[in-house]
Order: sequence, then structure tokens, then C-alpha cells
Amino acid sequence: MFTSLRSAYPLDRLAPDARKKFDADPSYFGDIYIMDADGSHQKRLTSTPGYDGGPFFSPDGKRIVWRHFSSDVIADIYTMKTDGSDVRRITDFGALSWSPYYHPSGRYIIFASNKLGFSNFELYLVDTEGKHEPVRVTYTDGFDSLPVFSPDGHKLSWISGRTADHKSQIFIADWNDAAARAALKQAPLRMTASTSPAAAPPAAATLPTTAAITAQDLHTHVAFLANDALQGRMTGSPGAAQAAQYIADQLKAAGLRPLNAAGFMQPFEFSAGVKVIPDQNRLSVTAAGASKEFRVEQDFRPLSFSATGNAEGEVVFAGYGLSVPGKENEGYDSYAGLDVKDKIVLVLRYVPENVSPQRRAELNRYAGLRYKATIARNHGAKALLVATGPNSPNPGELTPLAFDSSLSGSGIVAASINADVANTLLAPSGKDLKSLQSALDDEIPKAADVRFTLPKITIGLTTTLKHIKKTDNNVIAWLPPTSGKSKEYVMLGAHYDHLGFGETASLAVKGEEHLIHNGADDNASGVATVLEIAAALAAERKAHPEKFTRGIVFALWSGEELGLIGSSRYTDHPALPLTDEIAYVNFDMVGRLRENKLILQGLGSSSVWRKLIEKRNVVAGFNLALQNDPYLPTDTTSFYPKNVPVLAFFTGSHENYHRPTDKTDTINYEGTKRIAKFAEQLTLDLVRAPQRPDYLKVDYAQPAIGGRESLRAYLGTVPDYAAEVPGVRLSGTRGGSPADKAGFKPATS
Repeated sequence: MFTSLRSAYPLDRLAPDARKKFDADPSYFGDIYIMDADGSHQKRLTSTPGYDGGPFFSPDGKRIVWRHFSSDVIADIYTMKTDGSDVRRITDFGALSWSPYYHPSGRYIIFASNKLGFSNFELYLVDTEGKHEPVRVTYTDGFDSLPVFSPDGHKLSWISGRTADHKSQIFIADWNDAAARAALKQAPLRMTASTSPAAAPPAAATLPTTAAITAQDLHTHVAFLANDALQGRMTGSPGAAQAAQYIADQLKAAGLRPLNAAGFMQPFEFSAGVKVIPDQNRLSVTAAGASKEFRVEQDFRPLSFSATGNAEGEVVFAGYGLSVPGKENEGYDSYAGLDVKDKIVLVLRYVPENVSPQRRAELNRYAGLRYKATIARNHGAKALLVATGPNSPNPGELTPLAFDSSLSGSGIVAASINADVANTLLAPSGKDLKSLQSALDDEIPKAADVRFTLPKITIGLTTTLKHIKKTDNNVIAWLPPTSGKSKEYVMLGAHYDHLGFGETASLAVKGEEHLIHNGADDNASGVATVLEIAAALAAERKAHPEKFTRGIVFALWSGEELGLIGSSRYTDHPALPLTDEIAYVNFDMVGRLRENKLILQGLGSSSVWRKLIEKRNVVAGFNLALQNDPYLPTDTTSFYPKNVPVLAFFTGSHENYHRPTDKTDTINYEGTKRIAKFAEQLTLDLVRAPQRPDYLKVDYAQPAIGGRESLRAYLGTVPDYAAEVPGVRLSGTRGGSPADKAGFKPATS
């Protein structure tokens, strides 16, 4: 049995694009063949485009197990009979799964996969039918792969990089077959379209939606998008592609048009993963004239969004590194009274532990490490270090490479450090991580002895990452103005991507790790709302064309959870001029209306918002919470720095945020219907208004604490969340900030 690279695809028959792929990587077209031991009777067993390789026979010789690549970074485990029939897909990880090998009992297969991060291969078990979710075997960061059982099944041999010099070596361990079988038996059933009919969403064309905004239609949309079969809609995944196609089909069925001849899909490239370059990452700590070097992947690890670069200098401990807008009892500012300009900031991961569930939900929305890095950079810091405190989940451990909410560059050098490194930094001050975190966990972020410049300590940090590229799509459609005279338009948007199996930014509690994060509220609810408004306005435009003197664009973004990638790509390359966009209205997490409270954000971006909102709320009757700040951790931040007034609809965070428990049955569909109708009427007001909304630049409001301690370095720049360029590419500045006064301008190319 062998894999042939050329026989399956004669080179003179390949299409030009396929020939380019072959020239770049001939293994892309490998197929599996079987033959007699003397080389005779060769028979081809696989013929699907993509590389099929690494085949092994089952212990009884009746089946073959192998890996099949569906793309250059996605591979899964398959089995078949030795004549090529009865092909079964055993895994569906959305990752690179390979090196499968049968246990001598024939009851299960061991394989390696980088499901938890591009460079972090771990060993997994799966039953030979693929009925249950695979069970993780190894728990060491780095490379574990190429497993082989001894003939009696009592030993396991594999290759691992768990060595002091990170070089791969052969390891051998005892194997407990009974424990392995018990673990597989207890594993949850595999929920995919191929193995569970309940997991397969209905075909988009058969979904019973109407032109009216109804709770039933909203439920239909959310149920499709949050179905297990879409596997959490991770950007660039097959589930995200399925969601995008569903959205495009719905927009087309409602009578909307694509913005250009290319159709409803707007492709964009993004970083789908990162790889640490071991010999190009360095961390040194100097205290009392003595310098100590730390080890990458053991003592520290660059964060996935880190800039490639160097940083040296003093260290400032900034608590949890949070910056949450709101009044004094609602907001949270870890940087109040703290000077971090040209220094390296050390912060804690997560949020304070001793807070109410409601307060935790409020803070969690601003606790993404990508967002913390942006806040540190905005305050003038040149690097960020993150430590997981002893009171938090995963105490003292390094943050996984694929953890946080962005794989794009952040414009700041950033790394995770373990507890030993953190306490080394804190030792000269006579403090330790435990006592500092315990004080912060009671929410006293302004206490002078909790946030401070670390004395007698300087560090040197170098980070280097290699980015792995993939593509995904925004889905964009519109209703053109009927007059033909106006070029102006309103845009309504929502992101459709989510967290997959929790590879990035998951807040899963113990027992929920690596389960599908369905994202019903975040953000199937927002997508459903936009789709319902689009269908309703398309019907209204057909009945009353005279009302539509401006156009309406409907945009469903991917890549929001990775750092506003899709919407930022659009604002860099808009299909219609942004100067003609009179307003951007966003819907992110609008499915959990409670106590009739609707939060509207970004009101400071235009003077018209309060009047329009108050007018429409006379009928809608919401208990409104109005917030001025337009710099939000959602897609509005791609538009506001481009001089577009923004408004964001939001029903608040909750205990299911970024957890597998954010499911279809948690949504308040009647409440979401009321929000959609409210937004529909507000959109019509914008379309028909004689004047476009004015644009206001929101000034940075410095805390009025008094005294020199309230003075702090603050730049006020807004980074481009999607840019991957040397240095820091700016998309704008906050009004009244030092950067604004100095004349900083957003990048134009």
C-alpha cells in the first residue's frame, strides 16, 4: 500500500490553476494505491482532490486508516475497506489531524491534531466508527505526533518536542487499554451532519421565512446559524462558509441585490494561525545588575497577535489592564493615574474574581487580550506581558498561542509569562502575584499599592511569529435608492462568525472545554435581526418606492471575533465610497432582552441620535441605556474613525457569553422582534431625512481625580485592527487627544 503523487493526475491534463498548485506542492494531489508484495496488481483506492496519505492497515487487515487533506491546513482521519469501498470519515476537527494508527484491539485509533493551536500537536483517541468525539491523550504544549502501539497494545511510542532544547525525540510510555476504552465510551456523541441527523440544518431554500419581522423567522435564522453542524462558525471554517451561503441565499430571496458583479461574497485574507519561531523569541530580566534569560514555550510565549519586534525598559503592573466605559460605579479604568509611556505593562488575564455574575459579564466583554493590548498601546506602552494569577482558571500557566480574540497584528509586542517569571519581576518590590491579585479581585483598581512601577527591574523582550494565511467572506447586499439621484446610503451590519470549538477567547468553565460554541446571541441574533430588517425593508421599498431616497446596504461580517478583520477589510476597500455612507448601525448580541433594557451605544458620534431614538421609542417603549462612547469592541470601530456616525444595538453580556451554553433556546425572540422593528423604523427615518447626520468626534474624557497622580501619558490613537504592516497603522484618533492635537491622520493606503 502506498501514496502516489503523479499517477492520479497526469500533468498535461491539469487546468492552469491546478498545475500551479501542483508545481507549488505536488503532494496536494496524492492518492492511495494498493498492490501485491511483488509490485503487481496495482489498484487505486482514492480519487478525491487533495492529498491522501499515511495509510495503515487495521489489525485484522480488513480496513485502511489514512489522513485526507481538504486544504493546506485542514486534514481529517478516514477509514475504508481494502478494496476502497465503505469510506468513513472518523474526525471533523477543522484542524490538521494526521498520523493515525490502530490499537491492536482494533477498537480505536490514535492520531495527532493541532486543534488547540497551529503549532501545538496533541495526541487523541477516536473510536473506529467515529461516533464519539475524540478524547485528548497528551497535554504538553508543542509537538506530539506519529504515535505507534506495541504489538501487544501495552506500550505507546511517539515523537515529542517536550525536551529541554525543544528538539523532537522518541518517547515510550505504558498504555492502559481499559482506561482508554472507558474514556471513549464516556465521550459525547459526535454532532456533525454526517453522523447525526439532528445536527444537520435544513436546506436554506426550504426555510419558511416571510417578509414580515416575526419571532418565528428570527428563531429560524438563529436555529440554522447556531446549529451544531456549523461547528461554531469559526472564521475560515466550513461552518462559516455554510453560514455565509445561507445569509447570501436569504438576502437574494428577499429581493436584495449584490453591490457588484462578483456577487454577494466579498473575500478577504486573514491570519488563520501563527507559529512561534523558537530561536527568534527572547525574554531577559535584569535586577541588581544580574540578568536572567527565560525559555520560550516554557517560561514565556508570544501572544498570537503580537507584533514582531523588540522592547526594553521598565515594567509597570497595571492590574487587570481593563478600560471599561461608564459612570464611576459602572466603568473600570486600570490606567487611571498610571504612567506607562514607553514602558512595558504587566497585566493579569481575565477579570476580577470576587465580583457578581452580572459584573463579571460586563467586564468580560472588555477582557479579551487583544483588546487589553490595544488599550496598553493607546496609553503609550511599548510592550505587554500577561500573567494568569493564582486565583484564576489555569493559574500560573502560559496563555495558549491560539487563545485570544485576534490573530492579526496589534502594533505592540505582547507575550504571556508564567507565575515564576511574574514573581521574579515582583520580588524586588517585596510583593507577589497572589497578594496583588487578591486585592484587585475586590475591585480596588485605583489603590496605589496595587498598581505601580516595578522597582529595580528592567526586561528585554523579543517576539517573532510566522502567520498562516486563509480567506473568508463578508456577505454584502443592498437596496439602491429609487430616485437615482442620491448616492448616499445607510449601512446596517452584524458579524456572523463565532468561536468554533473555543479555540479563541473562550470563557468555557470546567467540563465545557473544546465543545462547540454555538454563538446564538453572539452573534446569530444580530445576523437574524439584520436579515429580518432587510426582508421587511425590501418589501416596503417595493410597495412604497418613493420613501427610499437613499440606499440601504446590509453587511454581514466575518472575522469580528479575530479583531474586526472583515469590517476593517471593507473600510479599507469599500464597495461604495465611505463619504456617501451617512451612518453605520450595528447589531451585536441583541437576543437577550431582559427587564425591557435596550443598550444603545455610540450616541456621541452624531447629534441626531438622541432625537431619533426618543421619537421611535415613544411607540417601542424600551427602558433605554444610552452610551456616548463610539470606540467599542465590535464592528462600529471599523467605521467611526473613517468619519462615519455609528450606532450600536446591544442587550448586554450574560453568563453564557463566549461559552458553549450560548444556544438557540436562550434567545428572547419576542424581545428581538421588538428591537428589529424599532431599528427598521429608525432606518427609514435615516433614509428619508432631508439632512444627513452630522459627524462628531468624541473627546477623551480624563478622570477628574485631581493632583499629579491623575496625569498620565495618553496618545489617543486608534489602531487599524486588521492591518499587518511594520509598525502601527492608524485608522484614526480620539478627538482632543494628544495624537489628534499633534495632527496624526489615519492611513489612506
